[in-house]
Amino acid sequence: MRSVERSHADCHLAIMVGPSLSGTATSALQKSQVKLTPGRVAQSFGSILFLLGTPAQPPKLRGKSPGWIKGKQRRRRIRYPTVEKEFSRPRKPATKSP
Repeated sequence: MRSVERSHADCHLAIMVGPSLSGTATSALQKSQVKLTPGRVAQSFGSILFLLGTPAQPPKLRGKSPGWIKGKQRRRRIRYPTVEKEFSRPRKPATKSP
């Protein structure tokens, strides 16, 4: 896949040329028109962007991870007991001494 950098002028040109690129009908139910409406151009703008491409690089493949080593013994994880909150009795109100 080739990397193409697009400038603002290139994108503006693609928008202006958009109606000529989208000359085909967008649906089997729609007939072809010589003078396209902005709605028809908007419908086929996805195919226009597909023809333009993207300046972004494709993601790099990193390969598969090696996984677990063959023959290595696996140990079960250590189970710790649950910690429960202790019940506390409400404090008695302090009495004032005379």
